[in-house]
Amino acid sequence: MTEALSRFEEHLKTVPKRLVDISEADAAAKSDPAQWSKKELLGHLIDSAANNHQRFVRAQRANPYDGQRYEQDFWVTSQSYATESWPDLVNLWLLYNRHLLHVLKVMPKEVYPHVCRIGDYPQMTLEEVAIDYVVHMEHHLEELL
Repeated sequence: MTEALSRFEEHLKTVPKRLVDISEADAAAKSDPAQWSKKELLGHLIDSAANNHQRFVRAQRANPYDGQRYEQDFWVTSQSYATESWPDLVNLWLLYNRHLLHVLKVMPKEVYPHVCRIGDYPQMTLEEVAIDYVVHMEHHLEELL
């Protein structure tokens, strides 16, 4: 967990500087109509933050924690990230993730083994969910930058 949190913290220091250099037009552009734009992809990461925020907090109390699966296409479409301001999306992503980093840093180690069952995904521990969140974010940041 320590390594994942260190990487998470480093991303929050370095990534926003790179995101703000992306123009509104480039953020809105789609190379393929079936693919997400950079705005929609960053919106997806915001949704991931929102869904995982619930997991990080609720699973500390509930063992096992049973949560819903995230319906990513519906969430991205229903919130119309494509029409959102790029600077606003960057700020929301940054501030939400600063808070999540704080939540994970203050999370008691004794709750790390709590069982999380999310939709039909394989069961994971709370620690694994947190690490997976960082790995998932890194995957999409590579696509964005």
